[in-house]
Amino acid sequence: MRSPRPFLVALATCAAACAGTSATPTPAASSAEPVRLTLVGLNDFHGNVEPHRTRLSDGRVVEEGGAATLAAYVARLRADNPGGVLLLDGGDLFQGTLASNLTEGAVVVDVYNHLGFTAAAIGNHEFDYGPVGASPMALTPGEDALGALKARVKQARFPLLSANLRDAATGKTPAWLGNDGTHLLTVKGVRVGVLGLTTESTPSVTNPANVGSLRFLPLVSSALEASRSLRARGADVVVAVAHAGGHCPDLSNARDTSSCERGGDAEIVDMLAALPPGTLDAVVAGHTHQVMGHFIEGVPVIETTGLARSVGVVELYVDPVRRRVEPSLTRIQAAIPLCTQVDAIHGDCDGRSLRERAEVKLVPSRFLGAEVRPDSEVEALLAPTLAEVDAAQRREAGVSCASPLARGFTEEGALGNLVADALREAVGADAAVMNPGGIRADLPGGVLSFGHVYQALPFDNTVAVLTLTGTELELLLKLAHGVDRGAVFAVSGLELTLARCPGPGRLLSVTLEGGKPLVAERRYRVAVPDFLARGGDGVEGVTRPLPPERAELAPFQGMDLREALIAYGRSHGGVLPTPALGRVRYSGVAEACPTASR
Repeated sequence: MRSPRPFLVALATCAAACAGTSATPTPAASSAEPVRLTLVGLNDFHGNVEPHRTRLSDGRVVEEGGAATLAAYVARLRADNPGGVLLLDGGDLFQGTLASNLTEGAVVVDVYNHLGFTAAAIGNHEFDYGPVGASPMALTPGEDALGALKARVKQARFPLLSANLRDAATGKTPAWLGNDGTHLLTVKGVRVGVLGLTTESTPSVTNPANVGSLRFLPLVSSALEASRSLRARGADVVVAVAHAGGHCPDLSNARDTSSCERGGDAEIVDMLAALPPGTLDAVVAGHTHQVMGHFIEGVPVIETTGLARSVGVVELYVDPVRRRVEPSLTRIQAAIPLCTQVDAIHGDCDGRSLRERAEVKLVPSRFLGAEVRPDSEVEALLAPTLAEVDAAQRREAGVSCASPLARGFTEEGALGNLVADALREAVGADAAVMNPGGIRADLPGGVLSFGHVYQALPFDNTVAVLTLTGTELELLLKLAHGVDRGAVFAVSGLELTLARCPGPGRLLSVTLEGGKPLVAERRYRVAVPDFLARGGDGVEGVTRPLPPERAELAPFQGMDLREALIAYGRSHGGVLPTPALGRVRYSGVAEACPTASR
C-alpha cells in the first residue's frame, strides 16, 4: 500500500509557511489499496491571471501567483497522482482586474479550460458584469441582466455550479446553467459527485439589479438535497465547492477547530454543524478570503486568501470495497504558496513580508521534487489580452496624488475619504457614503495612470443620488455598520461615532460636519455608488421603500466612480488632495473584541 507520507513531506519542503497537519497514522493492512483522490482547491481568483509583483529595496522583483505559475503547480500535482486530481474552484472567478474586466471574464475561462478544471462554484461577483457589453446593468427592456454570465457558462468546458440558485418565477434551477447544481464523474474508478453553493448574501454583495430574477436558497437544505441526489445516482464521494466560507485563524492543528468563528460570515462552519454526518466528504470554500485547513465537524475544509496567491489540497483515500472515504487517512494542506522564487530562509514569496526583511536570499522554488517554471502555453494564451491591458494601464489619468493614499476597510482610510469627497462634489450633494469593499487597492503618490485608478476602483459602479431624511440617513449607516465583518464606510460631509467592536448597534451617532446634528425630517441629497443605492451591503431596508423620485439611479452625467475621482482631481489643479482622517471616531477601550460564539 502506498503511504501518503511522501506527498506531505514534499509539500512541507516547498511550503514551509503552510499550515501543519496532524501526524500520519500507519494505514491498516488491507487486501485492496485505497484509491487516492487529490482535491486541489482555489477560491476568489478575481481575474488574477497575472502574478503579483513586488519590487524589493535592491530593485529585485518577486512574483507571487498568477495563472502560468498555477499551471506549473497543477502539473506537478497531476504527475504525483496521475488521473486522480480534481481541480476545483470555490467561486468569484471574475471581476477585480483589468484583464478580466476587459473581457468580461472570458480570459479567466480560457485559462480554466486550458487547465482542465473539474468544476467551479458560482460566486456573487460572477453577476457583476450584467449584460454583455459595457453597461454593468440592463438599461433597456431588451438587455439581459445575466447576459455576460450566460456567455461564460457557454464558453466554459467545466460546469459552473450552484445547487441553491433558483429562478424566481419558476422556482427551478435556471435552464441556462445547463445543470442542476451538481456534477457526477468517475475518477480512478470512484464515482465523485460535486455540488456547488452560492452565498445566501449574494443580492447584497453584487448589483442587486442583476439578480432580481433569481433567488438564493438556504445552504443547509440545498446541500442536503443535492448530496442525497448525488448519492442516489451512485456517488461514492460527495464534495462541495462553495462560495461561502469561514474564519479559523489557528492553523497549527487541522483537527482543532476552537478558533473557528460562528455566525456572520462563517456560513460554511454553520452549515456543516447543521448537516447530518456523512452528507459531505470535503469542501472547497471561498468568499471570506481567509485561510482554512480544518476538519469542521469531521469534514475537511480548505480555503485560501484568494487572488491566485495559493492553492489548498485535500487528499482523500477511498476504500475500493466499501466505496467510502477512510477518514483516518484524509490529509489537508492549507494554502500552498504559488512561487517561482522563494526566500531561502522562510520558503515564501509573499511580497508584503519580503519587503520588511533585512535580508532576502531568493532561490528557485521547488515543488514535489521539481523546480517550478511558469507554463509557457498559459503565457502565450494570455499574451494578447495582457497587451491590451498594458496599453490601457499606461494611459495617463491626467491627475496625480499629493501623497500615497491607503484604502482602509476595517478602519477609516484616506482613499475612502477621498472617493467619498469626489462623489459628493460630482453631484453637489450634502453628504456622501462610500462602501469600503468597492475600493480594492491603495493609490501611490505621484502621477497616476489609468491602471492605478482602475486597480483601486475596479467595479463599474456609477454615481447615484439618494434623497434621504435625517432619520433614513442614520438608518442607512446603522445597517451598513451593523454586521460582524467590521467594515467602516467612508463618508463626506458627515462624522460618525462607532463602537470599538463590530456587530449590531455599532453606529452610536452620526452628525453633519462640525458636529451639527441631523434634522430628522429634513431631506438631504446623499451621493453613493449605485451599488449602495440599489440596496447592496445590506442597506435595502432604506433604499427599497424609497419612491423613484428620491433615488436617482441613472449614472450622473454618465460618470462611473473612476471618472468621478479623476474629475475631482482635475477640479483641484490636477492633484488629488490627501484628506485628513478623523471623520470616524470610536467609543470604548482599545482592547481585543470578543469573537463570535463558537
